[in-house]
Amino acid sequence: MRVDLQVVREWIPENSHVLDLGCGDGTLLASLQESRSVTGYGLELSNDNIIQAIRRGVNVIQRDLNDGLSSFSEDGFDFILMTHALQVLKNPVAVIREMLTIGERAILTFPNFGHWRNRAYLGLKGKMPMSETLPHQWHNTPNIHMCTVKDFELLCKENGFKIEKKMIVDRNQREGIGLNILPNLLGEIAIYQITRR
Repeated sequence: MRVDLQVVREWIPENSHVLDLGCGDGTLLASLQESRSVTGYGLELSNDNIIQAIRRGVNVIQRDLNDGLSSFSEDGFDFILMTHALQVLKNPVAVIREMLTIGERAILTFPNFGHWRNRAYLGLKGKMPMSETLPHQWHNTPNIHMCTVKDFELLCKENGFKIEKKMIVDRNQREGIGLNILPNLLGEIAIYQITRR
């Protein structure tokens, strides 16, 4: 299981009602159902991922997140999850607002574009960075809104989203003094739990 998914799994209390946006192959939601007795749904666009999620016993709705979440009732979920999907959205702020309308809390994860390896790659090679967390070339990437830890925290401040928890880790889920002091430079994956103010 991916590093950020392991952290998210630990942050979800037992018996929570969850909506997993861009649930992929259902790995996280299946794990939450098994280990935390979570109920809920996944939203996914890819047919192949939907088939895998169903095989894992996950209830999946086929939906493009860019079309919005208006079909879900206000405060219908304890947690809305979105792991490694923020950067592919056309209007991330609008989706986050909707997440916090239909759910009490939102947990988001994304690759930190400010990580030193990305900076060095761009500086030394003069090309858009590619790495384990950013595996695509600039012309075939689904990522259209890359951000850094600082960018995301500024977005939260400007839009009145309260950061309740955060964890900035490297790809091996290590924290540490360096990551606490320079999260925007040393963190590869950002994990945030936010709510309305």
